[in-house]
Amino acid sequence: MNEDKINTKINFGSETFKKYFANTSWMFAEKIFKSLVAFFVGIYVARYLGPGQFGLLNYAISFAGLFTSFANLGMDSIVVRELVKSPEKSDEILGTVFRLRVIGSLVTISLVSITAFLTKEPTFNLLLIVIISSATVFQSFAIVEQFFQSKVQAKYNVIAQSSSFFIASILKILLVIFNQPLIYFAVVQSLEMVFLAVGYYFVYTKNGFSFSQWKFTKHLAKSLLKDSWPLVLSGVVIAIYMKIDQVMIKYFMSVKDVGYYAAAVKLCEAWYFVPMAVSTSVFPAIVNAKKTNEKLYLNRLQKLYDFLAAIAIAIAIPVTLLSDFIINLLFGPVYQPAATVLTIYIWAGVATFLGVASSQYLISENLTKLAFYRTLIGMIVNVIMNLILIPKYGINGAAIVTLVSYSLATFSIGFTKKTANQFKMMLKSILFVNIIKEVLKNGVNIKTKD
Repeated sequence: MNEDKINTKINFGSETFKKYFANTSWMFAEKIFKSLVAFFVGIYVARYLGPGQFGLLNYAISFAGLFTSFANLGMDSIVVRELVKSPEKSDEILGTVFRLRVIGSLVTISLVSITAFLTKEPTFNLLLIVIISSATVFQSFAIVEQFFQSKVQAKYNVIAQSSSFFIASILKILLVIFNQPLIYFAVVQSLEMVFLAVGYYFVYTKNGFSFSQWKFTKHLAKSLLKDSWPLVLSGVVIAIYMKIDQVMIKYFMSVKDVGYYAAAVKLCEAWYFVPMAVSTSVFPAIVNAKKTNEKLYLNRLQKLYDFLAAIAIAIAIPVTLLSDFIINLLFGPVYQPAATVLTIYIWAGVATFLGVASSQYLISENLTKLAFYRTLIGMIVNVIMNLILIPKYGINGAAIVTLVSYSLATFSIGFTKKTANQFKMMLKSILFVNIIKEVLKNGVNIKTKD
């Protein structure tokens, strides 16, 4: 087959397109629903708790988050890849990964508790951290999510995730209405994972599948861990450079400053569902394209970069211009210090969106070590710069560090010859090269017709 004649245009009438479009629509509907509810409930809770207690809650979440990424063993995308490649081995894959994750979760809870104790956290802080981290064992059931992802059946994941999230959100609102103390918000934070595990069990069994058929295979466990260990380390590193800023702000400044910073971060990260939803949904299509033709494979990746970069920039511009107004409107004058953080931090979304997409490339090429190395670079820069800038510039310094470290981590993919083309593709997406070409091409076509 002549690769130059491969048609890389999207066939909107094809069954394949309809299948992936329906899957993406379910994921977007769920993410939009969750984002909207989390947006308003989060603001409601933040206003009720105030910067001090809101900061303490987010500090506990961040402290636990430094470790909880270890629990899933970095296997999410690898599991999807294996289920797509070998659907007949699904019970073996699911059973093996589930048991590995349970073990990983128990180790994680122990690490969090011991670290919090050794760092001499106050008793109340320690209690919050332990309560929040205890939910990681229930995240083992998220293997069901990867199962339905591999089958491009996101609606079942949506049912489980939306239900658990909705119940937890109602509980948070009730806590505010009945004027409950901070500890109960930590309990609800943990209970959401319990509700989610129940939801996954329900949708899996209702579709005729059985957990009793899952089986653990030692040989498969070794094989999966061999592929995933760089992603495990990468996940831990990601957790450090995504959560360490709030931990360090508390150390150098105060929990109230963590509250200001967390308010801005939540507004920025509310958009991060977009690259996750899109990339997760089209990942099976990207894997299948690689089997078919290299040109089609790269073309789909470029379209993914273009789409995500355009969305990220479209979000960042208005938020930058209206940051003061947004903070005052949503959180009130008491959170005003968060406005400058929001102006800076929102631009880290461009690197985040492209980073999520390029991670799919690294996984499909089995370049998981490179995924770890680029994340490690970002973490090292993040920690060093935070040590320097937070004492000098406070929470604004932390926002600058996030922007720089996220960008460096994402674009360091161009440091090797094997992946340099991905840097060029991402650069094209930021500069709107393909979009401009299409506009100019269509303009020429219109003039020709006239």
